Amino acid sequence: MKLQLALDLVDINGAIEVVKEVENHVDVVEIGTPVVINEGLKAVKEMKKAFPDMTVLADLKIMDAAGYEVSQASASGADIVTILGAAEDESIKGAVEEAKKQGKEILADMIAVQDIEARAGELDQLGVDYICVHTGYDLQAVGKDSFADLAAIKKVVKNAKTAIAGGIKLETLPEVISHNPDLIIVGGGITGQEDKASAAKQIKELITQG
Repeated sequence: MKLQLALDLVDINGAIEVVKEVENHVDVVEIGTPVVINEGLKAVKEMKKAFPDMTVLADLKIMDAAGYEVSQASASGADIVTILGAAEDESIKGAVEEAKKQGKEILADMIAVQDIEARAGELDQLGVDYICVHTGYDLQAVGKDSFADLAAIKKVVKNAKTAIAGGIKLETLPEVISHNPDLIIVGGGITGQEDKASAAKQIKELITQG
């Protein structure tokens, strides 16, 4: 299991400062969709420049023109690029094909997918590298989580790695770990803490023990 840090509500300089605090405890740094919207792919480029040995994920949530968008993210230094699981199969194929050409990886985000299990099986066949169950901010606000969805995709996924995102913090981590995803994505559970390094260290230690 690896730990991914989601950076959503920061600018480029703020993101780099946060990563400096926690870099020893995280495996993947995510430039979140709000950062990409505010700053563009420059944010990905600057993060990779600051931390060349760190795996950087660009959370583009691609829905169309997938090959082109993956190529642009790759050129900016992204190692992993996200596409929405709800995208057309042709878009998924285009993303996977371009990522393979560039030596990068694709993470399919299952946010808003209605039949999680069926779509996960299809995405697995289409060759994505990760399938991520994701409780977005709006559903977190009404008390939803992704644990049942993670269990569902684990039943059908044979090739891709699995990931989980959305409201994960120290208190909920044991349940997440019990499902053994390959990638655990934490945002506010680290970035919202006063001592970010300590929070990241505790989370990483739990994951390592799990």
